[in-house]
Amino acid sequence: MYLQTMTAKSNQLNLFDLSMIVVSLVIGMGIFRNPASVAATTGNSSIFFLVWIAGGVIALCGALTFAEIGLRLPAMGGYYKVFAVCYHPAIGFTVNALILISNAASMAIVALIGADYISDLLFDRPSGILFNSGISILAVVLFYVVNLFGLKTSSRTQNVLIVIKIALILLLIASIFKGVIITPHGYESNAKIYTLSDKSAITLFLISLIPVCFAYGGYQQSINFGADVKNTKILPKGIFIGITIVVLLYLSINYAYTKVIGYDAMKNASAIGALLCEAWFGKAGGKIFDLLMCLSVLAYVNIVLMSNPRVMFAMSEDKVFPKIFSYRSPKNQALVPGLTVFALIAIVVTFFGKGVDNILSFTMFLDSIGMSTSAAAIFILRKRKVNQEMVTGRWNKLTPLFASFFVFSFGLVAAGVVIRNVNAAFIGIGLLALLLAIYYIFYFKKTA
Repeated sequence: MYLQTMTAKSNQLNLFDLSMIVVSLVIGMGIFRNPASVAATTGNSSIFFLVWIAGGVIALCGALTFAEIGLRLPAMGGYYKVFAVCYHPAIGFTVNALILISNAASMAIVALIGADYISDLLFDRPSGILFNSGISILAVVLFYVVNLFGLKTSSRTQNVLIVIKIALILLLIASIFKGVIITPHGYESNAKIYTLSDKSAITLFLISLIPVCFAYGGYQQSINFGADVKNTKILPKGIFIGITIVVLLYLSINYAYTKVIGYDAMKNASAIGALLCEAWFGKAGGKIFDLLMCLSVLAYVNIVLMSNPRVMFAMSEDKVFPKIFSYRSPKNQALVPGLTVFALIAIVVTFFGKGVDNILSFTMFLDSIGMSTSAAAIFILRKRKVNQEMVTGRWNKLTPLFASFFVFSFGLVAAGVVIRNVNAAFIGIGLLALLLAIYYIFYFKKTA
């Protein structure tokens, strides 16, 4: 079945487009906030930098693994195909249906957070529910329309957004040359700070590795665009270039945090990204940071709308989703039904507010399992020699080693997530069981 998808190429993405998609999938708003909480759990600056370097190494190993997976399985909605082809359509349905729901909810939550920054930018204060919901819906509708014009338009829009965002991040990193120290204006209340007298260095490293690995995550979704590239052979280059840019930016901005704010001062500090803006622009830095965060939200909304309907398309082709989701506009190949339903789910979620984020805590556990099992699929694809002729050159000789290290690392992350929040793991497993039951009730006979 996946071979049919592979032949339906729209051939619109070049190397630069794909690299920017990878960067967009990884860099969200977290890098402007979560290094402060990572600093609070690492014990000292050496462990702090070590954990970010380790996260980068794991991400690079994952990128090389998914690069080969993308070559062997260059399909639209490739992340679904990995599970469906290598394991079972039931696994593909359950994992990806839950991912689709959580992604739609996450997009709505991010849009609501973006509305907070717009309110602060315009009015210097938080706004009410009506304003936040209206702005969030407007953002979703705006990029829904952009994506209706097809992949070419949405990818070019994404390129503009992410290039501006990278430029602003580089500006924040360059704040180290200002030679100033910025004192945080506030700290997260009730947030604990760990020291080496509380936990061992290894324990602190593992605890801190969890949020760092998720900060580096998202690039695996780039294989959803496997059928959209001009030349399948650029997939490995695009994924590797994209994640390399991310690693360099992450390490550099964390270095800037420690130099401009100070490692000890930044522990659990709020809005540390805004402090780097303040180093450049003084009191006006907060407004610049609000603008940066708004841009981050817009880039996130667009890339989520670009990626997820492709999964819905692939699932529809395999008859585990309604047939309508495999419809593409004859004019520009836009995935209209998937876009519409996905956007509508996000809009509905906005009315439930940011409290939905607490309900979605189980996704961290499922993402860990999903990352490790999807990466492990490389061994199955290699054993079956799927598209063996596409895998050429020397770069892939060590892929099994990279994949093994990546799977092991995310196995540790999954274990750490369970230790931190065992209830979230139970909820995630329960929802997977529910979706598995739905698959066998409604779709099993269609695919049997």
